[in-house]
Amino acid sequence: MPRAGLDAAAVVAAGAALADEVGLAGLTMGLLAERVGVRTPSLYKHVGGQEDLNRRIAALALGEAADAVGAAVRGYAGRDALAAAARAFRAFVLEHPGRYAATIGVAPSGPDDPLAAAGQRLLDAFTAVLRGYEIEGSDVDHALRMLRSLCHGFATLQSANGFQWSADIDESFEWLIAFADRGLRAR
Repeated sequence: MPRAGLDAAAVVAAGAALADEVGLAGLTMGLLAERVGVRTPSLYKHVGGQEDLNRRIAALALGEAADAVGAAVRGYAGRDALAAAARAFRAFVLEHPGRYAATIGVAPSGPDDPLAAAGQRLLDAFTAVLRGYEIEGSDVDHALRMLRSLCHGFATLQSANGFQWSADIDESFEWLIAFADRGLRAR
């Protein structure tokens, strides 16, 4: 019989929190079972194994990132929307490095996969940012990839303590936003 209060959502939430603490690579079913106070086989009543857990964490993370970015850009356009989206995305990655790591390289299994819906919501939030620029329809995918590369790259490098020199990191991030804005306006 499953432990009272333990369901798939609770297992995934605990797994996401643990991934943020120990890193996605350090997340194991055994460690998660210990965290939620059950024996490892009991977790399989809620998730199909490590791969299923990681996919569910990825869907959760994409949904949370979409919520953060979507809320941040609401009411803004152009550079203000770009800055709000970039800052919200960076903050999410820095606060949740393990769960964000689960999103890298995982592909939806089909259109009904929760991963697909959450990923689309995040894309929609960044697409809303692009509406403040004169980006032609054929260039939207390229612009989205550019924004993802800039925001993802900066945030994951910062999260991994990849900026070891004396320049202020926040100033560098603001420089990145200004650079992206100039590039988007130049298209």
